[in-house]
Amino acid sequence: MADKGDVVDAADGADEVGVVDELEGAEQADGTEDSADDGTEDGAEDGAEDGAEQAARARRRAAWRGSGRALAWDPAEQRIGERLADLTAVAPDLDGAHDDWVDVYGDGVVERLERRVADLLGMEAAAFFPTGTMAQQVALRAWAGRTGNPVVAVHPLAHLEVHERDAYLTVSGLRAVRPTTQPRLPTADEIRDLDEPFGTIALELPLRDAGFVLPEWDDLVAVVAAAREREAVVHFDGARLWESTTHFGRGLPEIAALADTVYVSFYKSLGGIAGAALAGPETLIAEAAAWRHRYGGQLFQQWPTALAALAGLDRELPRLPSYVAHAAVVARAMREAFTAAGVAWSRVHPEVPHTHQFQVWLPYPARVLDEAGIRLAEETRTTLFRRWSEPGPPGLAVSEVTVAAPALDWTAEEVTEAVAAFLTRVRAVLAEDGEGDG
Repeated sequence: MADKGDVVDAADGADEVGVVDELEGAEQADGTEDSADDGTEDGAEDGAEDGAEQAARARRRAAWRGSGRALAWDPAEQRIGERLADLTAVAPDLDGAHDDWVDVYGDGVVERLERRVADLLGMEAAAFFPTGTMAQQVALRAWAGRTGNPVVAVHPLAHLEVHERDAYLTVSGLRAVRPTTQPRLPTADEIRDLDEPFGTIALELPLRDAGFVLPEWDDLVAVVAAAREREAVVHFDGARLWESTTHFGRGLPEIAALADTVYVSFYKSLGGIAGAALAGPETLIAEAAAWRHRYGGQLFQQWPTALAALAGLDRELPRLPSYVAHAAVVARAMREAFTAAGVAWSRVHPEVPHTHQFQVWLPYPARVLDEAGIRLAEETRTTLFRRWSEPGPPGLAVSEVTVAAPALDWTAEEVTEAVAAFLTRVRAVLAEDGEGDG
């Protein structure tokens, strides 16, 4: 990842329109048809909307890139040349990986990464996957074959349900049961009380869409024990497991030892390009590698992704506990600032973050908050929040906050000042729209 100077350099943004990051991915799947220039009124309107969205995206990127301060930088804000330069600079420090031959169908540096992950998690073996979605499907499919039970106990807010297009149901023919619908991980009693058998339980740690929440350690141990009482295997969706050690007060091997398989991501917290790994027993991972090939994941070369993942393990993984600790400072300052400003309804969730990420809920339309955030970045060169959405009632919006290395320089007082400046712009946008302050 580039340093702050690289990221902040030149807020021109207009030439970055074609780059789509995860935060904006939903905008690309809005269901609209790609209208040809057929002379119809609908085609003209669609073209105008596309142009307006491109202009809006360019403005957002220019504002974010032009910021001198942000709680976290997004790797997608880099240009390709910057990312290549960063990768070239870090490669010589990766324990000899710089001198490896480029990989061919998963050998070399990819094998090096797989061994590193297996060792970090205390597992027998690990297999690299181009996406976490593929890794999860392969794991669940393999366990269904071994247990003879296609039923998966999974939370309705889990990544498997919300962000993977029901792949484990549609592609592999598996079926889901819900231990709970509460915005938290299930309890041991809820696992015991499920009224039908299941072969696998999939636990997302942390549960991202519930607010990056984690259970207490003893509760997690009890849930796993309850699943094993029912002769089920345990799979951890650990895309963000790396930053969960602080909350649990345990190291990665002890956490991973509770599960039969664990999936981890290389870009969500480690700043990698892409990619994931599935770790577990050697025989299961060998089977997973066969299914990876069948699913189209046996890519010819993956050395840039593997190098970026190794760099993340070297550079970001040791820093994550400090990010988690400072997230508590940032969250408290935000909560107190919203209260002091007299915002009628606001919530920072969890009040004390379980990881270095948390949610902020405010009683304003998402479009108002998006505009206020862009103005804050344009006018003060400070990026506080990224995108807002309204997953619930209209006019109640949520944003996900990530605290990373750039935030460590922020004091509580500076967070308070930034929130006040943000709310000033919220009220200005509302006044322009003729709406009152919620």
